[in-house]
Amino acid sequence: MGFGKGGEGMNWADMTLREFQAALASSSPTPGGGTASAVALGQAASLSIMVCDLTLANEKWEEGWAIAERIQTLAIPMMGRSNELATEDSTAFDRVMEGFGLPKTTVEEKSERKDAIRSATLEAAVVPFETASLAFELLTSLPELALKGNGNAVTDVGVAGLLASAAAKGAIFNVEINLDGLPEEMGQSIRKELPSLKEHTRIASRAVMDAVRERMGQ
Repeated sequence: MGFGKGGEGMNWADMTLREFQAALASSSPTPGGGTASAVALGQAASLSIMVCDLTLANEKWEEGWAIAERIQTLAIPMMGRSNELATEDSTAFDRVMEGFGLPKTTVEEKSERKDAIRSATLEAAVVPFETASLAFELLTSLPELALKGNGNAVTDVGVAGLLASAAAKGAIFNVEINLDGLPEEMGQSIRKELPSLKEHTRIASRAVMDAVRERMGQ
């Protein structure tokens, strides 16, 4: 079965994994890296929830119950939101391409086309910024889970951390490239927050890996 990319209202979460991979592999621009980053966020959240469940199910890991409960509160809604972000990301880029396809014969048409492109491009930065922000929020909680949660699932925390890191850093790439295509006065709040988010994501990603290795005795 063939799958084209893009398309208004396309919901990637409704596909099977095989179908989504086929869509991602096709030559059309969407779904692309931004959608893949949002999907990675959902996988990170899902794995985190699994470790939390395994921690809360056994009194042996009582020390980790508090962090497990906090992460569940964060990660359960994040699973659903990540699916929405995956679709919103590809939709935003589709609208950018639609903007470039608008007529540009008259001065008025050129102005409308420019405004449409810029509006869509800003949205194409806003969506991955949320993906990155959520991924960072999850990353900051994972070191404690790695140290106090179910010791048999510590490597799963590590994988969740890697996926959350990929989600954040991949989404940031998309934020940056879209902001680069906009005038400086657009996206000011994101421009202001982005450097800090990048640096803190780097630190948080490393902290997860260090905590996992410490728990593994490496």
